[in-house]
Order: sequence, then structure tokens, then C-alpha cells
Amino acid sequence: MSQINYYTKEGLQKLKDELSEMENVQRPIISAQIGEAIDKGDLSENAEYDAAKEAQGILETKISRLKDVVANGRVIDDTKIDNTRIFILSTTKIKNVKTNQEMVLTIVAENEADLKSKKISIESPFGKGLLGKSVGDIADVNTPNGLLQFEILEITR
Repeated sequence: MSQINYYTKEGLQKLKDELSEMENVQRPIISAQIGEAIDKGDLSENAEYDAAKEAQGILETKISRLKDVVANGRVIDDTKIDNTRIFILSTTKIKNVKTNQEMVLTIVAENEADLKSKKISIESPFGKGLLGKSVGDIADVNTPNGLLQFEILEITR
């Protein structure tokens, strides 16, 4: 049985759109390539046919996995999440205790993580270290460079 994953409305829609693209655009293209390769005759020595069949297998595997992810995806109702603690979809302002550098991060599902947008995965060391903390708490975050401490300055939705 697959694990339930939680997403923003936009994040789950992005996965659904990607699935639709695979099923309705990429699948027909590969099917057409297989048809063209079959029309060329002898399949035993047809590299185009072999390549198209391999691409089809890879695509079908991706579709199957993504269908499973979408089927087990749930949209988070952030109106029911406690705003005094950091949970998924929390945007938090934190300060590195050692360097006094401040940053703002949003905790999101793993598939929605994007460092450029300052969205970090709930499964990342930062996400795990910040989870459940309140304003004023010190979060210990295990990183490859060692333990870092961050003070929680603000939590918003």
C-alpha cells in the first residue's frame, strides 16, 4: 500500500497536469513511432522499433508511478493547521544562531520542494528540524556540515 502524501492545491494539480501530458501527448507520440517502425518491416533487426518499445516501457512505468502518487495525494486544508507551530505549508522566518543570518522558508511536500522558491521538503534535514517548533524555539538541524541551530522568529500561512 502506498503512503499518503500531502500537497498544496497547486502542487497536486501540477502532478495531475504532468500525468495528463504523459497519457495524452507522450503516449500517442511513442505509439506512432512504434507504428512507423513496424511499417518498415523486419522487427528482429529494427533499432527504431526497439528504441520506441523501450521508450514506451519507461513512459508506462512513469505513468503508473505518477498515478499511484496522485491517487494517494491529499490537498492540505491549512485552515485547520495550528499557526503557533511549524507544520507543512508553514512559512517561517528563522535566524542562524551562530551567524545571525535570517531567512524565510516554506515547508512543503517532497515533490513540491524548490530551493529557488525557498520551499523546502518536510523530509529534508531543515524540514525535520523545524517541524513542530514555535516562535522563540531553537531548532537543531543536522546538515552535512554538522549541527546548525536556528531561532524561530515568525510563523505564517
